[in-house]
Amino acid sequence: MSDDYRILIIDDQRPNLDLMEQLLAREGLHNVLSSTQPLRALELYNSFEPDLVILDLHMPDFDGFALMEQLNRRIPQNDYVPLLVLTADVTRATRLRALALGARDFISKPLDALETMLRVWNLLETRALYKALRATLTEPQLAALLQPLVAQRQGRR
Repeated sequence: MSDDYRILIIDDQRPNLDLMEQLLAREGLHNVLSSTQPLRALELYNSFEPDLVILDLHMPDFDGFALMEQLNRRIPQNDYVPLLVLTADVTRATRLRALALGARDFISKPLDALETMLRVWNLLETRALYKALRATLTEPQLAALLQPLVAQRQGRR
């Protein structure tokens, strides 16, 4: 079952990608695509269709905030693809901005392996539950269920 999950990781530092890939592999998560090129992230997202996106915030050329804005335009309003932010910036302003742009959780650098994997598994579980719910409801039923939540979230931005 672990190989069914697709995880996309975007970080401009290769050592961070290597570490995340090793942590995921130890947990049986091998369907991982990573890149140090944030400008390729949207292309990779479209072709890979990940269940989870892990991204750094502070990258050259195209930072994680800009990437989240672009991903929000790509992810249909009635879909749920969790965004997990990987950052050394733990300021309140950064957390609030990332959450407003759709981040579902944070991993602080330097990484704690156990905490990181617990957060990854929590988000993958939520994604799996969402997909199971989506399979049992019609599109109008799902839209009606999610509409109040989406409207409330958008009203807070």
